[in-house]
Amino acid sequence: MINLSFPIGKYIEQPFSESQLKEWLLDIDTLPKALEFAITNLDAVHLEAPYRPGGWNSRQVVHHVADSHMNAFIRIKLALTEDNPTIKPYDQDAWVLISDTQNVPINVSLTLLYAVHTRMLAVLQSIKENEWQRTVEHPEYKTKMSIWYILGLYAWHGKHHTAHIINLRERMGW
Repeated sequence: MINLSFPIGKYIEQPFSESQLKEWLLDIDTLPKALEFAITNLDAVHLEAPYRPGGWNSRQVVHHVADSHMNAFIRIKLALTEDNPTIKPYDQDAWVLISDTQNVPINVSLTLLYAVHTRMLAVLQSIKENEWQRTVEHPEYKTKMSIWYILGLYAWHGKHHTAHIINLRERMGW
C-alpha cells in the first residue's frame, strides 16, 4: 500500500558523488515538465481534490512547489555569496491559503517553476566541488544545511509532490 503522505519515501541525505550529482541535476532539470505532465487534462474539480485526507489539493501542490523552489534557489545563492547566512523559514501551510494560491491559474506557477529551475540549474552546474559544502543556517531546525543537502532535498521534493498528484490520479481513475 502506498504511503499517501510520502509516496516515494522520506528524503535521505546522500554522500557526494558524481553519479548522484548527475541524477539530482537531471531531477531539477525535468521537474517542471514532470509536474506539468502530472496535471495535464485535470479540470477544476480534479484540481480541488486533496491527495490524501487533510492534505492539499493539486492546485495547492503546484503553487507550493513553485513557492518552495523559489525559496530553495534563494537559499542556494545565499550559501554561495555569504558565510552561513541565517535563512528565513516560512509557514507553507499558511502560504497555500493566500489569495494568489487560491485565484491565480496553476499555469502561472508552472511557468515560474520552468524559469526558476532554468536559473537554478545554471547555478548548480557551475558549482565547484568544494562549494557543495557551503551552508545556510536554518533557525527552525537549528541546523546548517549545505548546498549539497539542499540540492538533494529539492530533487526529492519535486518528485515527492509530483507523486502525490500521480497517485491521486491513479486512485481516482483520472
